[in-house]
Amino acid sequence: MVNLKPVPGGVRLEIIVQPRSAKNQVCGEVEGCLKLKITAPPVDGEANQALIKFLAGWLQVPRQDVVILRGESSKRKLIEIRGVSEERLRRRLESL
Repeated sequence: MVNLKPVPGGVRLEIIVQPRSAKNQVCGEVEGCLKLKITAPPVDGEANQALIKFLAGWLQVPRQDVVILRGESSKRKLIEIRGVSEERLRRRLESL
């Protein structure tokens, strides 16, 4: 199960990103983190921007509501998603 931490106005979770993948997709849970594959390379922040765009679209929230709090240069990142409840995110994860 992905570890979600409710915070005022949103949810925080850890994500493991695999850049340079064949397609953008949510892969499921790994070590309590949500694993995502992103097509962009990890160069000049391209993978981070692609991650934000993909997560915002997947959760139907504005891009500015998806924030990388930690791990900008790492595959493991702490993300805050504003405007999403823990329940809504859990339901979305269960649909995988």
